[in-house]
Amino acid sequence: MTNNDIFGAKIPDSKLAGNITQFIRDTESNLLFHHSTRVYFWGALTGKRDSQKFDPELLYAAAMFHDVGLTHHYHESQLRFEVDGANAARDFLRSHGISEADVERVWLAIALHTTPGIPEHMHPEISLVQVGAGMDIAGRNYEHFTDEEREAVIAAYPRSKDFGHEVIDAFYHGMKHRPASTFGTFNDDFLAFRDPGFQRADVCSIILSSHWER
Repeated sequence: MTNNDIFGAKIPDSKLAGNITQFIRDTESNLLFHHSTRVYFWGALTGKRDSQKFDPELLYAAAMFHDVGLTHHYHESQLRFEVDGANAARDFLRSHGISEADVERVWLAIALHTTPGIPEHMHPEISLVQVGAGMDIAGRNYEHFTDEEREAVIAAYPRSKDFGHEVIDAFYHGMKHRPASTFGTFNDDFLAFRDPGFQRADVCSIILSSHWER
C-alpha cells in the first residue's frame, strides 16, 4: 500500500493525473490539497465497495478541482465558488484534449457537490465527489469505512485535529467577498458563523416584497 494506492483505490498513473496533481499542488494550500485528495479516496473507496463503475481519472479530476474556487485566484469573482472550480476544471481538461462529454461530467460533479439530493441520482463520478466531500467535511457515512481505511487515508494525506475550524475559515475567506453567491445554499452558514453582522437572504421576504405583491 502506498500514498497512491489505498486498499485498492488508486490515483491513476497517467500523465493527465500527474498534471492535475501538480496544478492543484501549485494552486491550493496544503489544507485544501490534502482535503481534495482525501475526497478522492473516500469517493473511490465507496465506489469500489459498492461495485460502481466509474472512471478514476474523471473522479480524480473532479475531486482535486472541487475547491479551487476558494483560492485567492477568485477573490474578485462573484460566481458561486463551485462554478469557479468547475470552470477551472473545464478549461484544464479541454487544454488536455479531454472529450466534451467527460468535461461536462467533471463540471457537473464540481458544480453540484454542495447541492444535496441531486448528485446521488447522477453518474458515479458526480455522486462520488459529493460522497467524498461529505465524509471529509462532516463525517457523513463515517461508519461505512473501516478503521484501517480511515487510518490509511489520514496517514497518507493528514487531516489535522483542528481541521473543522481550519476549513470553515477557508470557506469564509473564499466567499466573504461574494455573499450573494451563497443564497439558496448552505454556504451562507460559513459567513454567518464567522460574521455576526451577516444578513441571510430570506426567500419568503423576497416573494412577499416582489412586484407581484404590490
